[in-house]
Amino acid sequence: MRIVITGIQDDRFLRPLQLIGSLFFEECTVAFQDKEAKVQVDLSIEGTDAVTVFARLTDLEHGQTFEAVFTKDITKFETEKERFKQVKQAVSYVYLSVLQQLTGIEQKWGILTGVRPTKLLHKKLQSGMNQEQAHKELREEYLIHDEKITLMQRIVDRQLAAVPDLYNLKNEVSIYIGIPFCPTKCAYCTFPAYAINGRQGSVDSFLGGLHYEMRAIGKFLQEKGIKITTVYYGGGTPTSITAEEMDMLYEEMYQSFPGVKEIREVTVEAGRPDTITPEKLDVLRKWNIDRISINPQSYHQETLKAIGRHHTVEETIEKYHLAREMGMNNINMDLIIGLPGEGLDIFNHTLAETEKLMPESLTVHTLSFKRASEMTQNKRKYKVASREEITEMMHTAEEWTAAHGYVPYYLYRQKNILGNLENVGYSMPEQESIYNIVIMEEVQSIIGLGCGAASKFVNPVTGAITHFANPKDPKSYNEGFEKYTEDKLTILEELFKERLS
Repeated sequence: MRIVITGIQDDRFLRPLQLIGSLFFEECTVAFQDKEAKVQVDLSIEGTDAVTVFARLTDLEHGQTFEAVFTKDITKFETEKERFKQVKQAVSYVYLSVLQQLTGIEQKWGILTGVRPTKLLHKKLQSGMNQEQAHKELREEYLIHDEKITLMQRIVDRQLAAVPDLYNLKNEVSIYIGIPFCPTKCAYCTFPAYAINGRQGSVDSFLGGLHYEMRAIGKFLQEKGIKITTVYYGGGTPTSITAEEMDMLYEEMYQSFPGVKEIREVTVEAGRPDTITPEKLDVLRKWNIDRISINPQSYHQETLKAIGRHHTVEETIEKYHLAREMGMNNINMDLIIGLPGEGLDIFNHTLAETEKLMPESLTVHTLSFKRASEMTQNKRKYKVASREEITEMMHTAEEWTAAHGYVPYYLYRQKNILGNLENVGYSMPEQESIYNIVIMEEVQSIIGLGCGAASKFVNPVTGAITHFANPKDPKSYNEGFEKYTEDKLTILEELFKERLS
């Protein structure tokens, strides 16, 4: 679908208009000039204090027109950046409104296209706004439907119950450790993940760099008296490396990081069941790590084969029971809605199999066609369910989790997510992942160590965020880990200098 925008020529509007257009049409193109456009949207902005935005959409193929208008008082916003943000929000409002009229599709998340909806509600409540007023603004200014607002509020309430000092964690940090290896790469994946077979040289070099990073960052935190809230081993699949390598890695954590015994939570993703062995579980138990992920994604063997996961459904179940027997007391499992070839019947089967295991937490993802994934590159090869069936699967997941004692505790969204839905983490009460909460709500700095690890530095005073990423491929990481470590230390020094002076 080609949409031409008239009336405004400011490039700063193009990206939000493109993102909203993509909610309605596949391969949507938005431009200020496009002779082949099928839809024309004329936008006009009037006023400087009380800004009024008009939208008139013309369906050039069928001769239909649709209109919307929105007025917003921006006098209370002091900076030009803040005022423009409000104008952009008003433009998004009328643009979404006319596209909904054209297509008949209601977007329940309204104009929100970002990753973290609950962060918006946290900010409103933290500013002193009561729930009623916050919900009113979400409904009237963002066009969010009540069912999504209710979900957001349930999650915010659960997060504050699980982490009562959530808003006061800015002077602590969490650590993300990226292990970029997997048995094979899944078709939907864009994480740094390299097939580990035949790569022992790369693995050895990588682990040497990772240990260096852990020592240097740990020394800084020790010297400055900065506490660590959580540590999360992700990837890739951290249990792809050998039991001996895991043992040395956790020993390094205990030797390098300050106050390890006081860290609130250590998680190790063991997402691929084919990487789990008794020896590796012994290592986890040795270092008092009992929170892991074992991710079935689906309990349909044909699906696993189609998406490149070289393990069986039976192996997932066997490894889950093995982990239980060997002391893993907080197990998370991931399920994905909308995998190729799956409809509501197969998803119901997956939930029935999950019921036999009852992990402490369950993350229900909606499939996202990520730009760099094999699935997106060969989209015609992977047939997925309709928007209506995807939505029905999500409702089924909501009902099933509620019936089995799970409570939603974190949420995030992605671009190109099926049905414009969401990913929701559910847990039994008091089994929430603190790391998932702090990274989604961006309340503290997350220091990323290892290949492909992204750091997110949150200024403790202003809340401003600085991003820093290690390279994704092991070769580049191995060649430059010392420099990347020094760069992060420089950012940390600047970030905490006021607190530490």
